[in-house]
Amino acid sequence: MSRLRALTASLALIAPASAGAHQLNVFASVDCEAVLVEAKFSNGRAPVEGKVRVLDGENTLLTTLALEADGTRRVPLDGLDHSGGLVIEVDTGSHDDYWILTPEDIARHCGS
Repeated sequence: MSRLRALTASLALIAPASAGAHQLNVFASVDCEAVLVEAKFSNGRAPVEGKVRVLDGENTLLTTLALEADGTRRVPLDGLDHSGGLVIEVDTGSHDDYWILTPEDIARHCGS
């Protein structure tokens, strides 16, 4: 019986750690010409594949692009209506996360 309690206690400690080990983290920055999207799992590894969806401030899909092999994607601002800000979503199939760029974020990095 004590072996069962020890096993149960061990599993209780391990399960939360392994559940959080694969959280996807997304970051996006602007250099005035493009948005640079970076996606990494909480263990530091880049996703092998995934999609980047760019939505406007009203959640209208503007474009969908594939992630590069290093977990990044450069999204040109030319042709995107970013006046209301942008929502950058990354979906790897089993994990997803997003980053919000406000109009102020974009203007600040573009010097306007």
